[in-house]
Formats: sequence, C-alpha cells, structure tokens
Amino acid sequence: MLTITQALVDQIVAHARKDHPDEACGVVAGPAGSDRPERFIPMLNAAMSPTFYEFDSGDLLKLYREMDDRDEEPVVIYHSHTATQAYPSRTDISYANEPGAHYVLVSTADTDGLGEFQFRSFRIVDGAVTEEEVEVVAAY
Repeated sequence: MLTITQALVDQIVAHARKDHPDEACGVVAGPAGSDRPERFIPMLNAAMSPTFYEFDSGDLLKLYREMDDRDEEPVVIYHSHTATQAYPSRTDISYANEPGAHYVLVSTADTDGLGEFQFRSFRIVDGAVTEEEVEVVAAY
C-alpha cells in the first residue's frame, strides 16, 4: 500500500494538469528504507509528448546523485496519461527499473466515469504489474 500526504497528491495532480496535453513525470523521494514519500521533485518530460514520457538523462543522473547525498531513494515515480486510463503501458512496464518504488499514474482523461483525474499506484517488478491501495493522509 502507498501511504501519501494530501499535499503530495495535490502537487502531483497539479503537475499533470500543468503539463497537459503532454505527459508529466517526476519523483517523490524519501529517506532510504522508509517507504515514506516526502520530497516532491517534478521533472521535465524530455520527450515532450502526449503519449510518452522520458526523463532527461542528465537531470536523472543529477537527481540520483542528490538523493544519494541526502540518503534518499525514489519512493514514488509518477507520470500522467493524457488520453488513456491510469494504468501502466507496455512501455511504462519495460522502463520500470526500481522494484521498490511505487509507480503512480494520473490520468488527465476521463475514460471510465470516475472523474477527470484518476490517481492510481502500482508495483512493477520483473514486468509484473500489481495495483495497490492508496491511503491519502493529512500528515505522517
């Protein structure tokens, strides 16, 4: 289960709305080993595409060095889908290389009547996708 603050959910959704119609992407870092997302890090979608996201390799290297210096790890890796439901695509699954991370997808398309923005979390390990419950809290 992903436990995340309302403030972080709001920041992720706001980023997805801001970058629409392109996909938004980013990371929420937290203390290593804690599974607690704390530091919101919006990233640039280097692909600048409505159907695909890609972290800039230089930005990603800088981010991982910074997290290492701060004894953090990527707790949440998020991106948005602009025209489909919030479910990992084959491409998303193939690029998922952090088995301990929560992969959050936000949909800025109303594809199932559940509302304009879907916020869902998944674990992706060795190509297997498992949806998990999301608990939104006021604070940890």
